[in-house]
Amino acid sequence: MALCTPALALDLSEHEQAGKRLYREGISSSDAQLQARVGASDISVPASVLPCASCHGNDGRGRAEGGVRPPSLDWQRLALAQGERETNSRRYPAYSDASLAWVIRSGIDPAGNRLDPAMPRFELSLADQRNLTAYLKRLADERDPGVEEGVLRLGTLLPESGPLAEAGRVVRAVLEDGIAQLNQQGGLHGRRLQLITADPGFDAAGTARALDTLLAQERVFALIAPLAPWLDSRALAQAGVPLIGATPRDGGSAQVFDPLPGLPEQLLSVALHAREALGLAPDALQVVYAGDDQAAAAAALHQRLSQLGMQPPPVQAFDGQAVTGEGILYLGRAQGFSELAAALQAQGRQPYLLAASAQVAGSLPGLPAQWSQRLLLAYPFVPGDWTAEGRAALAGVQQRQGLDASHAALQVNTLCAWRLLVEALRQVGRDASREQLVNALEQLHDVNTGLTPALGFGPGRRQGLAGAHVVAVSLPGPGFKEVAAYHAVPDTP
Repeated sequence: MALCTPALALDLSEHEQAGKRLYREGISSSDAQLQARVGASDISVPASVLPCASCHGNDGRGRAEGGVRPPSLDWQRLALAQGERETNSRRYPAYSDASLAWVIRSGIDPAGNRLDPAMPRFELSLADQRNLTAYLKRLADERDPGVEEGVLRLGTLLPESGPLAEAGRVVRAVLEDGIAQLNQQGGLHGRRLQLITADPGFDAAGTARALDTLLAQERVFALIAPLAPWLDSRALAQAGVPLIGATPRDGGSAQVFDPLPGLPEQLLSVALHAREALGLAPDALQVVYAGDDQAAAAAALHQRLSQLGMQPPPVQAFDGQAVTGEGILYLGRAQGFSELAAALQAQGRQPYLLAASAQVAGSLPGLPAQWSQRLLLAYPFVPGDWTAEGRAALAGVQQRQGLDASHAALQVNTLCAWRLLVEALRQVGRDASREQLVNALEQLHDVNTGLTPALGFGPGRRQGLAGAHVVAVSLPGPGFKEVAAYHAVPDTP
């Protein structure tokens, strides 16, 4: 794939760099503790708690919050255009360096209008004020990485060898198809979209190197549908890079938007069905995991069960020993699930086995018939969710890219991530920034993909779905029958 030359970062002078730090972090060039005065009573708080960017945004365009709409800090609008300006029903003449310093200190604009009390006032030294003004004059020119005049660069991590290579090929095909279709229609807001991939390798070190290549060298704007089990979301949070796709192994962060529910949410749906439809007692569900990488999800599931009024025994790591419980909530890979079933069979026990289809589906054909109707699996979506439009969209991708139905679930996952990203980018508009993308994703509600239940996020919600369908498995076969339709798992404190 041909790659374009990454755009260079805005070349800021030493004073402008200091102004940027003051604007974004509330930190003086002298490292002195700055104070902000807030409200009519002039309550004093550290400026680092209320830096300019906290309300006006890193891009300076402002965003409405709590009934207050901070104005744009575009210097062209504030100072350079002719005539009077109007913001929040207040008219004022053009700003100058001096009047900008006055409004920052007093909260009064050049026409004598008192600004909203929510606007903090800052006592800045002459050097800090000059640095901040110098940066504000360059703020509109500073674009986030990956945003060029005619191109918006997206990145992803896809393995090129090993057991995930075929899955990586499928994800790449779906994403490249989406980009090709969109670019044929003229792109988004006058920009073509471009996908840059890096191979994460087989471990955390390889993933870290690949991520650094995408962020530091290729300077991508956001990540879409990576297939990287060792991805550490802390690096994404540190760089402020949004990710739309599966949650990383460490649980994700505010930068990660996963179209589908995590393992705890999926297994909660099955657990609630087991309690309500099968009559299992509150202390009858045992959380069991196989593999250290599943420990955090197992602990989260145990906590959620407790919050929903159940009384699960302590979480148990499975290594071949006896497992108790009338219902076993399993987290781990398919091989471990087969070993668990064999160990229970050797013990002469036949509890209900509850798991996520995405983890254990590969083990089902090899399970003995005695487990028929004792297996309950969570599915974020089922064919019954598919509309005629959704089926046509999926079939179109498969036909254009030469894909079959063997990885249909992965294709749907990737299509959902792509749909959400495109919808958010449409809302962001031409002046795209990572911060705006995160805000736009938070505002997506009830997005109809035609392939899943309606997806949506929120300021405190980073998973597009909050539950799963419950499917009973019959053996031999296997055969599948939905026994509980999708419904969102109740929120817990």
